[in-house]
Amino acid sequence: MENHFNDQSMECSASSDSNDCQRVDQYGFERAEDFNYESYEDFMSKHLAVVTRRSKKWSKLLQGTVNVEKNIKVKRYVRKGVPCEHRTQIWMAASGAQDQLDRNPGYYHSLLKPEHDPKIEEVIRADMHRTFPDNIQFRATSQPCLQKALFNVLLAYGHHNKDVGYCQGMNFIAGYLLVITKDEEKSFWLMNALLGKILPDYYTPTMLGLQMDQEVLGELVRMKVPAVWQVMNRHDVMWTLVVSRWFICLYVDILPVETVLRIWDCLFYEGSKILFRVALTLIRHHQNLISQAQSLPEICECFKQITHGEYVEDCHTFMQKIFMEPGGLSTATITKLRKMCRNHITSA
Repeated sequence: MENHFNDQSMECSASSDSNDCQRVDQYGFERAEDFNYESYEDFMSKHLAVVTRRSKKWSKLLQGTVNVEKNIKVKRYVRKGVPCEHRTQIWMAASGAQDQLDRNPGYYHSLLKPEHDPKIEEVIRADMHRTFPDNIQFRATSQPCLQKALFNVLLAYGHHNKDVGYCQGMNFIAGYLLVITKDEEKSFWLMNALLGKILPDYYTPTMLGLQMDQEVLGELVRMKVPAVWQVMNRHDVMWTLVVSRWFICLYVDILPVETVLRIWDCLFYEGSKILFRVALTLIRHHQNLISQAQSLPEICECFKQITHGEYVEDCHTFMQKIFMEPGGLSTATITKLRKMCRNHITSA
């Protein structure tokens, strides 16, 4: 049983109205009414040249192989961006999802056959219409409509990982995976890699992993951006109020699509440390703005503002910044802080 989808929203058909085409990006997302087409054209003129160069280098590197080595060269390539045509393959190989799929043939489809848990089914269905209403691929009138595929992936994962079941936020992750892979089974195994290995305990009932990493970010801000830490402390603002969606949605629906995909390239290859690098870069770059906030509502508004604008729209420059602006960020430091924050949360 195949679960591939046509790239029906990726290219405008000959009969489509050109204005309609311009209003939708290559992933099927409608552009905002105030979308700056002039700025976008300027960016794309440079972006396409970069992407073309990267595509040629990736094709030469892969040379038909499905395996992806973990070495300095590939890491550098990933950080500079994985071309669309190779993205599914790289994500699958780097995360271990391809290995799991190969070891468990037919497993995904078997999860959709038995009698389904009505509670999981109900909560998933409730979130269907809230998943990317601005993406034409998820509308009932779309052919094919990704809502059915999204429902299947979420339902299968709920049966596969009963400790998690279904949690809000998972719909956005599964939706993005389907937009990129066009394949239910691959999206399922990529989701399993994210939720089971890369981000454990993010989506469990207690969300311990999510709580822990938000506190870890707070500690990193205290060390690297003390001015922001002081204003947060002065107004008694909990980190969960301003960054919980960043972490639980993995920046989906927070940052521009291309920027999110570049972040996910690194997330699948390098792991969850990339989430902290992105958050620290956003906060450090806008520390003057945040530091001027005089109240909790103003702080919350600042954290909304810093995820928009040219700084995050230019994915190439932004990705360079996240590996420069926060400075050193070792795995040992993250591990130590996670242990400390986990103990703090569980002993509270």
